[in-house]
Amino acid sequence: MSNATAIDSIFADEILDSRGNPTVEVTVTLADGTCASAAVPSGASTGEFEAVELRDGDVARYGGKGVLGALSNVNGPIAEALVGLSVDDQRYIDRTLINLDGTGSKSRLGANAILGASLVCAKAAALTCGLPLFRYLGGTNAHVLPVPMFNGGKHAHGGPDMQEFKLVPLGAPTFREALRYGSETYHALATVLAEQAAPANVGDEGGFVPKLPSNAAAMDAIMRAIERAGYRPGEDIAIGLDPAASSFYDGEHYRLERDGKVLSTPDMIAYWEDWLSRYPIISLEDPLADSDWSGFAALTTRLGKRVQVVGDDLFVTNREFLRRGIREGCCNSILIKLNQIGTVTETLDTARLALSSAYACLVSHRSGETEDTSIADLAVALNCGQIKSGAPARGERVAKYNRLLAIERMLGDQAIYAGREAFGHLRQEERPPAGTL
Repeated sequence: MSNATAIDSIFADEILDSRGNPTVEVTVTLADGTCASAAVPSGASTGEFEAVELRDGDVARYGGKGVLGALSNVNGPIAEALVGLSVDDQRYIDRTLINLDGTGSKSRLGANAILGASLVCAKAAALTCGLPLFRYLGGTNAHVLPVPMFNGGKHAHGGPDMQEFKLVPLGAPTFREALRYGSETYHALATVLAEQAAPANVGDEGGFVPKLPSNAAAMDAIMRAIERAGYRPGEDIAIGLDPAASSFYDGEHYRLERDGKVLSTPDMIAYWEDWLSRYPIISLEDPLADSDWSGFAALTTRLGKRVQVVGDDLFVTNREFLRRGIREGCCNSILIKLNQIGTVTETLDTARLALSSAYACLVSHRSGETEDTSIADLAVALNCGQIKSGAPARGERVAKYNRLLAIERMLGDQAIYAGREAFGHLRQEERPPAGTL
C-alpha cells in the first residue's frame, strides 16, 4: 500500500439538499494532503426495496429528517474501518463498508452514510491519479456524452398523475447543442402554458407542474412547445415519460385521477400503446407498479420494440432484481441511481450487467439533490449515453449539465454525443432471450 494514498481521516457533516432537507456530506483527507468531498442525494419517489436512508426520526429537529445518526456512523465505525486503507482500492473499500453494515438493505449504518464514504473515496482516488472522475471510473475509453432528459411533472402539488414528462433532444449533434435545445424548449413551454392560462408551479426538479384537465393535455402542451422552439417532435426532440405508476396503483387497479380512469394491468398497457401511437415517446419509465412483474413482462413483449421500457422502482439499481428482470423479460433498460444501492462498485456492477445484457442504462439524479456532479461523470464513465438531471433550471440540476459541458470540452475531438444511438437497444435481436440468466 502506498503511504501517500492512505486514508488519514474521514469526516461527515450535515448539509441541506435542494428541498431544504438534511443530507450527508463526507470529506476525506489522505496522507499526502489530498482532500475530497462528496454529498449524498435523497429521493422522493423511492422504490420499496431501495437501500435504506438513515434518518433520525426526532420530530423536534428538521421534522424528523435529521441525519445525525448517519453522521455518527461515518465519524465512528466507518472512519475506524477505513482509516489507513489505500483510497484507490475501491472494491475493497466498498466490501469493507458492506460487511461492516452487515444487512442486505444497509439499514444499520444507513445507505446515505455508506454512499458518502464510498463516493468520496472514488473522488479522492481520482485526484491522486490526476484524473477526472469519469476517466478514473471508466478508463481510457470513456468518451460518450449522454443524451440529457429534462424532466418535470408531479414533484409538486396539483399537477398531472404522471410523475415526469421529459424532453429528450436526441437529434442534436453535440451535448452542447442538446442543452440548448432543451433550454429553448423549456422557455417555450412556459410561454405555451401562459397562453393556456394554465397555472404552473415549479417542482422539486425545476420542471413545470401545470394544472391541466387531463394527462394528455400535458403531452399536447409539450408538443406545441417543441414546435414553438423551432424543433421537430420526434426528430430533434422526443418525449420521455416516468409515470411512477406505483404512486397511482391501489394494489389492484391504476387510478388516473386527471383522466377519470380506473384501469387493470392490461388496460394500462393499452393506455400506453395508445399514447405511443399519438406521441413521439422514446422512453417509458416505471409504466406499471413495482410489484407488477408479470405486467412488466407483458408490456415489454408488446411494446418493447417500440419504446425504451425503463425499470426504476422495479430494479432499484440492484443486480439481483435486474437478473430477475432479464430472466423474465421485464424491461429493456434500467435506471441507475447511486443511492438506491449505496456503493460505487455495486452501482458499476449493476450497470455493467445491464449493458452486457443489451439493456440500456439511464443515469439519474434524485428529487433532493446537491451541487455534487458525480452522476455526470458516472454517465460518461459508463458510455451509457443517457442521463436525467431535471429541468435546465435550478443550480443543483444545471450543475450536472454544466459538468457535462466541461467534460465535452475536455475530451475535444474524442467526445461523441450519443444521440439516437443511445436508444439502439430497442432492436430486440440484440437482447438475450428471457430465461438465459
